[in-house]
Amino acid sequence: WLVIDRKVYDVSKFAKRHPGGSKVIRHYAGQDATDAFIAFHNDKSLVKKYLKSLLIGELAPDQPSFESNKKQALLEDFRELRCTVEKMGLLTPNYIFFFLIFLHFVVLDAASWLIVWYFGISLVPFLVGIVFFTVAQIQMGWFQHDLGHFSVFRKPQWNRFLQIVVITVLKGAPASWWNHLHNQHHAKPNCFRKDPDLNMHPLLFSLGKSLSVEVSMEIPGEAKVLLTESYRLAHYNIFSFFSLGKRRRSSCLTIISINISSVS
Repeated sequence: WLVIDRKVYDVSKFAKRHPGGSKVIRHYAGQDATDAFIAFHNDKSLVKKYLKSLLIGELAPDQPSFESNKKQALLEDFRELRCTVEKMGLLTPNYIFFFLIFLHFVVLDAASWLIVWYFGISLVPFLVGIVFFTVAQIQMGWFQHDLGHFSVFRKPQWNRFLQIVVITVLKGAPASWWNHLHNQHHAKPNCFRKDPDLNMHPLLFSLGKSLSVEVSMEIPGEAKVLLTESYRLAHYNIFSFFSLGKRRRSSCLTIISINISSVS
């Protein structure tokens, strides 16, 4: 279960059918997912229709709906800022800008191949072609990133179609794979074991300080609790074998337990 606007929803079965992937929901199991829900869903009225059948109760009036280590005043300021930004229209896409970006990397990508085809693979044409191709690929990556967030067009279908064209046809990578990983990244940014961007390859090394991890534990009479432990890593380069550890661990923020009795 998880909490959205102080309402508790049982998403155990729905998680497998979630369009954004089951892991995004599971990352918020037993937690308040209000801000993530607002950030991920543009048409909230449509999505809330599907939530009605999943509703199992509401939090008790004295039960906080946010993590204990997060300041309520800071959360309220952030939500107010988000509403202000939306009202000012700062999130409204500029279609001319996106069209020029699209035209920009298409021309660069075509030019990189034409240069090599026309001038041959001698050193100078080859290097110029590499520069054009590299810039085009980078711009494609950021453009499909905005498409993956449904930030270009109002209709999700248009964003999804053009994203497939850019990342799959032009870059050669599956859009579904990127969306699956990137949704988890924004659901739990910089959260070890939940943000795929932090799942480093075992052969890579990192600089270590103090790493907080969550360990799932069962406490009688209460919901599953996530307790925080701290792991001290040496202040030198070490091989990072964290990705081989247990999946149940993560360096997210501390989550307090919520008594079942507080769900009415």
